[in-house]
Amino acid sequence: MNASRRTIARLVAPVLALALVAGCATPPPADDKEAVAEWEQVNDPLEPMNRAVFEFNLAADKYAIKPAAEGYRAVMPKFGRERVHNILSNLNSPLVFANDLLQGEADRAVQTFFRAMLNSTFGLAGFIDVATPAGIPPHEEDIGQTLAVWGVGEGPFLMLPIFGPSNPRDTVGLVAEMFADPFDLAMANIGREYISYARMGMTGLDKREDLLDTLDEIQRTSLDYYASLRSLYRQHRASEIKNGRGGGEKIPAPGLSRTKSGEELSQSAQ
Repeated sequence: MNASRRTIARLVAPVLALALVAGCATPPPADDKEAVAEWEQVNDPLEPMNRAVFEFNLAADKYAIKPAAEGYRAVMPKFGRERVHNILSNLNSPLVFANDLLQGEADRAVQTFFRAMLNSTFGLAGFIDVATPAGIPPHEEDIGQTLAVWGVGEGPFLMLPIFGPSNPRDTVGLVAEMFADPFDLAMANIGREYISYARMGMTGLDKREDLLDTLDEIQRTSLDYYASLRSLYRQHRASEIKNGRGGGEKIPAPGLSRTKSGEELSQSAQ
């Protein structure tokens, strides 16, 4: 296990262990139906700990992550940021393809395959997204979604250090992806792990820059910023698991672990 993966495992493992214990937390008395319904809806028995982690994340974001994203936006024109996003998205294609197959989504797997082929060749290694204009739009799949399709329950809501909103199922998926990503494995085999580190950093920077204005607006208009992000994350993941079929709007999750379009998140929060 390389250094970056050991560090991430140390960050998430204690929080995940506590979440698994909290999964056995006692709900309100069964005769208090209103309290039970609210407890089940919120699904956050670890809320005091989660809020403490959230405060840590806010501090890290204020003093390090957000300034880096603002600097990235200031020095890199939109055209350049879009090219970086395209390359990062293309590098993630093997994982998306594998999860398409594991979920039995043959049509989506075919789309992912041809999208990756087009963008890797005619799109110059993903520098240009030629697949979307050709009628093959992008979609996201991950191991957490695959576990959900296989019937694994989400467990209680969980706030991870730095990575943000999650749950035990998605946290297991996140850690698994760190060891299963073909690109990272290839870089490790040839002794170029620093390229994987750079990719990880650029992925976080790309996601945070995309959500700069959106998260500022949600924080400004929310009575409880933590509760708003918790709700948005759970709605988004429910929709992703169903691939948008009968699962409500596609609401992106604010956080480094699962984040999509800032524009969509802004619209959903209004």
